[in-house]
This record gives sequence, structure tokens and C-alpha cells, in this order.
Amino acid sequence: MAAGDGAGPAREDPALVGRLANEQAVLDAATASLLAVGVRRTTLTDVARRARVSRMTVYRRWPDLRSLVGDVMTREWTRLVAGTAPAPGLGPGPGPGQPGAPAGARAYLVEHVVATAEAFRANPLFQKIVGVDPELLLPYILDRRGATQDVVLRLLVDLVEAGHADGSVRPGPTGAQARAVLLTVQSYVLSGEAIGAGLPPGQLAEQLRHLLDAYLAPGREDR
Repeated sequence: MAAGDGAGPAREDPALVGRLANEQAVLDAATASLLAVGVRRTTLTDVARRARVSRMTVYRRWPDLRSLVGDVMTREWTRLVAGTAPAPGLGPGPGPGQPGAPAGARAYLVEHVVATAEAFRANPLFQKIVGVDPELLLPYILDRRGATQDVVLRLLVDLVEAGHADGSVRPGPTGAQARAVLLTVQSYVLSGEAIGAGLPPGQLAEQLRHLLDAYLAPGREDR
């Protein structure tokens, strides 16, 4: 390709790059403020000051604190889900009766879900919200799914389908099975601290692992 023919690499729009950088700076500042003082004492003005941007920069993108906090949670939870992976070697593989069986995709799903649930419970922002501003989570428990719940649900649907394909997950309606797993894990994440108080570390997570594995495992009639 000849030089100067106009078909070289596209140049990034400096204005767009700057706007995206400002958005990330604001989300970082909001996260720091939420961790430091909680939602009730966080203001958009304080966030703008922390991010070193003008108040109008913040207000143009987020008209109120609730919308900003929603984006902070979505970014943090999505990163958490994407950054959690099961132990090496686990993944969709041979079906029952073959080398590497019996777990296959089911083992990957169960370990991924348990690891993600444990990461949620240990996450400083999640701990802060549950401890200080738990009402922020109520809409996603009682009224509607949030963006992160949709991400998790799509992942679960894909993994359940992989389990159906390799025979490691019992036959059934994929969407319903994925939702049942999400409901179970959501309860564990939100109520695990209260219900699991007094248990040795890791014991409740092990019970969650057994519960999910038994729910998804094929019965004799399915093998």
C-alpha cells in the first residue's frame, strides 16, 4: 500500500480520548469517595474536585449522584466478574464416561460462580455499600435486573449450554437453569455474611459448591 494514499491507521479523535479519560477519572474519583465516606456524604462537587475536572464536566454526563453511583457499581462489578477465573485446567471438556470426565463444563461453571461470589463478598466497595448504603442494592433485588446481572446471566446461559452439549449438565430449559443459579448465588452474596456468621472460613462456600454441582449434575435417567 503506497504511502500517502489515505488508507493508513485511523487517528483517534483527541476530543473523544479526552472525554473518555475524564469519564474514567470521574468514576475513579467517585469510587474513592464512596469508599471513604459512603453515598450519603458524597456529592458531585466533591467528585469533580477529586477528579480534577469541572463540575459541568460531571453534570453533562451524570445529572445526579444516583446515576453516577450506578455507573460506578456497573464498572466495578463487571470488572470483578471478568477478572475472576476458575483454577487452570477446568473448562468445558469430555462428557461422562470419557477421559477427564465427569465434570466438564459443569465444573467450570460451578468453580467460576463460587470464585466470583467470594470475590464479590471480599470486594471493598461491595462491603462498603452493604454495610453503609444497602438500599442502593434493593432495586436490583426486588424490581429489575441491573447491567451486571445481565452480564452474569449471559455468561451462565453460555456455560449451561456448554454443559448440555458435553453432557455434564442435566437436560432442562437453559434460561430457567441459568436464572436459578443466579438467584442462588445472589442470595449467598447478599446474605452470606449474616447467615454464615460463626462458620469456619470457606465452609459456606464449599456448601454453595456442592449445592450448585448437585443441582446441575445429570441424574441416572439423564446418563
